[in-house]
Amino acid sequence: MALCIGIDVGTSAVKVVVADEAETILAEREAPLPISRPGPNASEQDPEEGWRAVAGVLDGLAEQSPRMMSGVRAIGLSGQMHGAVLLGSDLAPLRPAMLWNDGRSAPQARMLRERFPELPGMVGVPAMPGFTGPKIPWLVENEPGLVERIRVVMLPKDYVRLKLTGEVATDMSDAAGTWWLDEARRAWSPEAAAATGLPFATLPPLLESPDPAGQVRPELAARWGMRAGVVVAAGAGDAAAGAVGIGAIRDGDAFLSLGTSAQLFVSTAEYRPAPEQAVHAFCHAAPGLWFQMGAMLNGASCLAFVAGLVGASIETLLAEVEAEGPRPSDVVFLPYLTGERTPHDDADARGVLLGMTPATTRADLARAVLEGVAFSFADARDALASGGTKLADAAVIGGGARSALWVQILADVLGIRLRRYRGGAKGPAFGAARLARMAFDRLPASAVAVPPAVLDEFEPATALAEAYGRGLERYRATYRALSGAGVFARRA
Repeated sequence: MALCIGIDVGTSAVKVVVADEAETILAEREAPLPISRPGPNASEQDPEEGWRAVAGVLDGLAEQSPRMMSGVRAIGLSGQMHGAVLLGSDLAPLRPAMLWNDGRSAPQARMLRERFPELPGMVGVPAMPGFTGPKIPWLVENEPGLVERIRVVMLPKDYVRLKLTGEVATDMSDAAGTWWLDEARRAWSPEAAAATGLPFATLPPLLESPDPAGQVRPELAARWGMRAGVVVAAGAGDAAAGAVGIGAIRDGDAFLSLGTSAQLFVSTAEYRPAPEQAVHAFCHAAPGLWFQMGAMLNGASCLAFVAGLVGASIETLLAEVEAEGPRPSDVVFLPYLTGERTPHDDADARGVLLGMTPATTRADLARAVLEGVAFSFADARDALASGGTKLADAAVIGGGARSALWVQILADVLGIRLRRYRGGAKGPAFGAARLARMAFDRLPASAVAVPPAVLDEFEPATALAEAYGRGLERYRATYRALSGAGVFARRA
């Protein structure tokens, strides 16, 4: 039986699944990844850390299940988007990768918006800090001489593929988030590269996500007990890989992804840019498709943050909130711990807890976090609606989807039916395994990326609609007031 491995190179962890031809998960492992924050708005990661984590997980699987590893025929990759992996002439990293939640290039993004107003319609989104493109002029200003040493630019998961296969490439969906891709043409844009000061020759070859992109190096195959010739698929950015994992490959298919960050994703049959709403319009991992997305920088990580503040586990906090029954919180939480994209495009926005009293409990804070992230999804929903895309229902994936309580709050706030799929919390890693299957069997997305079995569904509680509506307005008013008063302005 031909087995496939899906590897998701995330922000805080590498996640790996092994699936058989019936899509039964035979093994599942993960390894943590460290993040460095060397200054205000900075977020960096050594690309070698991702590779070491992947290799370590595969070493463990080979030791534990050598027979299983001998059956592996293909590997697929998913990864955090936008990170700038800059390689020199020896194909080694020149510096740590600046990640998707690195906000230092806000002035450069502003400059690109002002000087090149015609480009957002081509590249799918206004220039924002965190995207790969604006990082280049930041580097020109702050690390003189480095850009001239770049020979290849790639994304975090592409570096893992380079180490696996020796091949330099990226895929359409991950390239879509760089600010250098002509989304409609599915080709690099010389104009966008020139606008950011990046030499066009440093951009890697482009492949569709299910395309074979090399084979596992013989010495690595021997190390892990694999047969020769294991195919490695081009892979996808995490959001698009998640879509493949739950079969969201038809026009109008929608899902909420609740991981470290959060996304509201809708597949589209054609390229539909809506840059004025800060909606991301990108190439899909399924060839010939695109998607619109509301991208929020803060998702389930907010709950982990508050759990650390109050010294309780996430599971304990969720149990305490659930024990109190359904009710809107008296505390407002703005989840902008690392700034925000959709709809504010505000790298300087910060997290806020408002409305606490001496009677406020840690459960109150946890409930406020669950609602605050849900309200950020409501903002994204309205941005998509302004761009012509309205939701009737959606799936929920990602680690945060494990909480039925949180999914119900999301359904109540958004006023739509939500559903969870079996295995949906595995998200992008499972989607990467499906891309591996497509690469190995040369199958179209329609034959592999089918929706898994539905685990459960959540209907919105109409009795809470009015209260949550007031909560949403208070949430929005809090951001407007603090932003308008200059509270979020960057400090020297």
